[in-house]
Amino acid sequence: MFGLKADWSLDVHERYFTMDDYAGAEPRWCTGCGDLGILTAVHRVCRDAQVEPENTVAVSGIGCSSRLPHYMKTYGFHGLHGRALPVACGIKSRRPDLDIWVATGDGDCFSIGGGHWIHSLRYNMDLTLLIFDNGIYGLTKKQTSPTTPQGFHTNTHVTGALLPPLNPLTVTLGVSNVSFVAQTVDWNAPLLYEIINAAHQHKGTSFVRIVQRCPMYMEQLNQEMQDDPSRMLLLTHDKGVQVDDAVVRMFENHQEHDPSDMAAARAIAQDDSLIPLGVLYHDPDAQRYDELTNVGLNMPMQERVQGLNAALDKFAI
Repeated sequence: MFGLKADWSLDVHERYFTMDDYAGAEPRWCTGCGDLGILTAVHRVCRDAQVEPENTVAVSGIGCSSRLPHYMKTYGFHGLHGRALPVACGIKSRRPDLDIWVATGDGDCFSIGGGHWIHSLRYNMDLTLLIFDNGIYGLTKKQTSPTTPQGFHTNTHVTGALLPPLNPLTVTLGVSNVSFVAQTVDWNAPLLYEIINAAHQHKGTSFVRIVQRCPMYMEQLNQEMQDDPSRMLLLTHDKGVQVDDAVVRMFENHQEHDPSDMAAARAIAQDDSLIPLGVLYHDPDAQRYDELTNVGLNMPMQERVQGLNAALDKFAI
């Protein structure tokens, strides 16, 4: 209206995200499945970091674990079997601003996706990689996976798995330029949260192997681990994850381990007598391939066309 002062401002309130802002569809995992606890931990980490859901992407392959994108109220990509990591690396190379989570399993990652697993570790792009390792192919009903214990009866080895299981930790620690390697279990919620949170804060590929319960096909193995904490070794150090004393008291075996010591990390990983829990290795200074792939990302289209024509002119006859 004429003659009235028109100065005004609109107060824009700062956004705050709750766990409901990250929770997608209702999970359809089996009752008692360890995947449920992992999903809750991921929601908590996202909330505590206040990552924007519209700038977050969950990527997976095939398997029970790979249903995670369906249960995240973020962007998601449910890829082909074993192909979660190349998809995630491709997204990161073109959209370095996005917060990327990768959910994969022992079969999806260590078997058909084995080549991508190795090279993605070497690329060390900024991804949070969670391995849901239940030691069996669960979605396709109890086939032998790369981490199935030797002698365990499956539908593909009815008299027992023939070969010793793959050790994901020793393989991962043998890859050049690896930057973050950790291991935890799904049933210790405080430790699970702290390790995933540390992995998410790390800039580079964070490899987190989660020993995960499968109540349908691997109940006996996981129940034995739950009932006998003496089978596990809690790694403690100022450079590792920090947990309350109440959590430390849950474990009979402790060891001070500096995660910057690669030789010590490999020795711990090779010891089959105990299952190490915590951060085995951390190198924040490892080279990141995504810092190279995003060079020229904001180049104007005209300059891109000129560069392409210049490259093609080299082949002119």
